[in-house]
Amino acid sequence: MEVMDKMEAVETPVVVETTEAVETTEAAKTPETVGAPETMEDYKEELEASFRKISVGDIISGTVIDVNEEEVTLDLKYYAPGVIKAADLSNDPNFKVLNDVKVGDVLEATVVRTDDGAGNIQLSKKEANDILAWEKLQEYKEEEKALDVKVAGIVPSGVVAYVEGIRGFIPASQLALSYVEVDDSWLGRELQVRVLTVEEPKKKLVMSAKVILKEKAVEEHNHRISMMVPGSVLEGTVESLMPYGAFVDLGDGISGLVHISQISQKRIAKPSEVLSVGQKVKVKILNTNDNKVSLSMKALQEEMVDVDKTPQVREYVSGEKASTSLGDLLRGIKLNN
Repeated sequence: MEVMDKMEAVETPVVVETTEAVETTEAAKTPETVGAPETMEDYKEELEASFRKISVGDIISGTVIDVNEEEVTLDLKYYAPGVIKAADLSNDPNFKVLNDVKVGDVLEATVVRTDDGAGNIQLSKKEANDILAWEKLQEYKEEEKALDVKVAGIVPSGVVAYVEGIRGFIPASQLALSYVEVDDSWLGRELQVRVLTVEEPKKKLVMSAKVILKEKAVEEHNHRISMMVPGSVLEGTVESLMPYGAFVDLGDGISGLVHISQISQKRIAKPSEVLSVGQKVKVKILNTNDNKVSLSMKALQEEMVDVDKTPQVREYVSGEKASTSLGDLLRGIKLNN
């Protein structure tokens, strides 16, 4: 029995070591260490690229992977990269490759050649622009989108600016809120514009900075009105007389209306009976509803009348000297013996 126990004691470690070795071998085969078996799905993009056909004239998009002064390289998810020469990027004379194109940008371009001699797909963004840009410009017009542009040239009665590589015209009358003389000082100026006219067949693009400036001016004007407090008294100048009332200039570009019923306490047939253009008047703000200022002169007159009617408290003075001495209190009192 002692011999058998010794043999079992020797054999037991051998069995344990064998089990650990098997477990280690199985662990080595798990996906965590070896990786899952590759399938056709893993090569889906590569397979699609190999079967994809690119032809001259196609408009394709790609992601910029390299930029230099001479050209831009695109990843087309194709077995060959796309290349756009600097001269084929834009018609805008202000365009600078290194400033206006960045790695990661997605560009659309037309296929010019399927092999430029170096195994690349030669592309032209300018050609794609001639097709796609007009569609975008029409969308900008419909959306009334504000666009940032830079003045690239001066022409008779206006300036030239480029949007999506398309040459556009901004008339002098649409450059500012009031008419301006166009000279070389406008070159390089940055403007915010909105598209007014898009006519692809005529290659006509007309834009306006004035419409946006007007909207901003109205917004600022309405904000100033919203800050006015009803009940406040202001001084203004009568700027015009109408059958229904008088408009008073309150300064800062704000005018208010004094309705004919709010001009005077007495009944008048027309404002000119008591007011004249250029006259200085004091008015009270009634309200600022719908961004319109309603004023009253009558309210101030009524307040003045109320003040005049207020009873005055008068102080009574007898002219006699007050005294509290004992002699004064006993004076006039007769005592009987």
